[in-house]
Amino acid sequence: MNNSSSLPYDVLIIGGGPIGLACGIQAAKAGLSYVIIEKGCLVNSLYHYPQTMTFFSTSERLEIGNVPFVSTNPKPKRAEALEYYRRVHQQFDLHTRLFEEVLNVVRQDGVFAVTTSKTSYQARHVVVATGFYDEPCLLGIPGEDLPKVSHYYQDPHYYATQRVVVVGASNSSIDAALETFRKGAEVTLVVRGEGIGPRVKYWVRPDIENRIAAGEIKVHFRSNLTAIREHEVDIRTPAGDITLPNDFVLALTGYQPNFGFLERIGIRLGEDEARVPAHNPDTMETNIPGLYLAGVVCGGMNTHLWFIENSRIHAEQIIGHIRAKQAV
Repeated sequence: MNNSSSLPYDVLIIGGGPIGLACGIQAAKAGLSYVIIEKGCLVNSLYHYPQTMTFFSTSERLEIGNVPFVSTNPKPKRAEALEYYRRVHQQFDLHTRLFEEVLNVVRQDGVFAVTTSKTSYQARHVVVATGFYDEPCLLGIPGEDLPKVSHYYQDPHYYATQRVVVVGASNSSIDAALETFRKGAEVTLVVRGEGIGPRVKYWVRPDIENRIAAGEIKVHFRSNLTAIREHEVDIRTPAGDITLPNDFVLALTGYQPNFGFLERIGIRLGEDEARVPAHNPDTMETNIPGLYLAGVVCGGMNTHLWFIENSRIHAEQIIGHIRAKQAV
C-alpha cells in the first residue's frame, strides 16, 4: 500500500465507521485509489456501544454499498450491526489501516501530507468521517476523574447490587438506568431538565415512566450533580442540596466531535454553541479545498442531526465532486 515514499492516494478517509466505509466503497467504485485510517477497531464507535443496545433505525436504513442488512429483529442489535459491517468490509475488500491514529493533516502544493501514529501518507483529497463518540461532554465537577465514574456504559451486570447514579435523560441514560435496575442495582437518575428527554425511544418511554412512578427508580428532575466522592455524591435539587451514598456514577451526558483535531487541521468552526464545521452541504467540502466532512461530524454539537441513514449520501456527494473536479 502507498505511504510517504509512493504516489499520493486519490482519497484518504479518516474514520472506519459505517460512513467512512461507505466513502471507501464509493471511491473503489469510481476507480479511485484510497485508504481508510481508523484509530481503533473496525467500526470502533459501534463496538463501544452498550452490548445490549438496540438501534432506533430498522436494518435497511443502516445499509451501505447496496448490501442487504438482514436482521431477525424489527430493529437490529449492536452484535448484528458489527457482523453486517464486518461482512461489508470483507465483501468489498476495503483498504483499511486499523489501530492507527491520524495526528495531523497539512496541505502542501495541492497535496495533503497526513501524519499518523505509525507512518505518513500523501493524498490529493481527505475525508474526515470521525463521528463524535470518542469525546464525552464532561460535567466539570470535583471527583469526575475518580475510577467509579464512567462516561460510557457497556454491561449492566457490572453494577449488580450497587448504588448507581445515572446522569442524563437521553436514550443512553435511560437504557442504562433500566438495564442496571433489572440486574439489581439501586438506581437514581439525575436530570437537568423537566422530564425524560423527548427523543427517548418510544417503546422505552413507558417503561422508564412506570419504573419512576412505582418508585423502583428514583429521579431528581431540574437537578445537577455537583460533586463526586469515593462513597457518596452531592446533588443540587429544587428542594436544596442533598448527599447520597453511591458506588458508581454513569455520566451519560452526551458526546461531541473532536473539535481540537478539526481546528488543528485548519477546518473553521462556527462561533455559536453548535460549532458546526464549515462545509458546503452540496459537496461536503470544507473551507480547505480538497478536504471533506462526512457523517455526524458535520453537525458539530448538533449530534442529533446526522445518523447513518441520512448521512450515507455524503459518500456519493464527496466522490461525485472529486470525479467532477478530475474531469475538468
